[in-house]
Amino acid sequence: MSAPEPFGARLRHAMDERGPLCVGIDPHASLLSAWDLDDDIAGLERFTRTVVEALAGTVAVFKPQSAFFERFGSRGIAVLEKAVAELREAGALVVMDAKRGDIGSTMAAYAETFLHKDSPLFSDALTVSPYLGYGSLKPAVELARENGAGLFVLALTSNPEGAEVQHALREDGRTVAATVLGHLAAENAGQEPLGSFGAVVGATLGDLSSYDLGINGPLLAPGIGAQGATPADLPGVFGAAVRNVVPSVSRGVLRYGPDIAGLRGAAERFADEIRAAVGAA
Repeated sequence: MSAPEPFGARLRHAMDERGPLCVGIDPHASLLSAWDLDDDIAGLERFTRTVVEALAGTVAVFKPQSAFFERFGSRGIAVLEKAVAELREAGALVVMDAKRGDIGSTMAAYAETFLHKDSPLFSDALTVSPYLGYGSLKPAVELARENGAGLFVLALTSNPEGAEVQHALREDGRTVAATVLGHLAAENAGQEPLGSFGAVVGATLGDLSSYDLGINGPLLAPGIGAQGATPADLPGVFGAAVRNVVPSVSRGVLRYGPDIAGLRGAAERFADEIRAAVGAA
């Protein structure tokens, strides 16, 4: 059996073909209410089914936030499993936003949940936290490689609390975030057309020229739309690495539901604006 195609190569192809946009699927209570849905399993199912129906065939990447499904227990997880399968069957890539991070056998179990090809929650990539030490991610790195999946490692997040850890200086004078980026560059060395191990870097952070974002891997960039960043901001934030950015929009697209045409139109507008901004960089 041939090795699976790496996530980085599949991501580059999907973004070139469908446009550089990731749509977050975040069914929190206020959004369900805005869609005139109840905050229950029926509302969750209707919301998720509508997003999949509207966008699965045209958007390159989806980022379901696991927590908003987990809060409904096993029935919520079942909705998430179905959505992951249907999105992938439609040719989209799924980045599971679960931000897992632990050590040893526990990290291995998290990896098996989302990165093992036989798991019902098998996703194309998983968000993970390196703040028990980058080496604690080894089980996820190894399983991702084995199954052609990827990781997005928290590096420079947009929440203000993140700075106390991410900008902290190590004894060698580098920040913690720079150290994480360095590890990712090493994981991706020699990979073409794009490595499979990416970083989460907030699109709202402004000038990041003091950091080397050239990790030869994707940069998942939340914060566009409702959080204040715009597609036009991307070149200024990411510089020469902007072509490797996976811009993530959640409420900026989802607020146009439950109308199918509204969701599709919003996704198309964001994809066009991002494409124009990246192309002009």
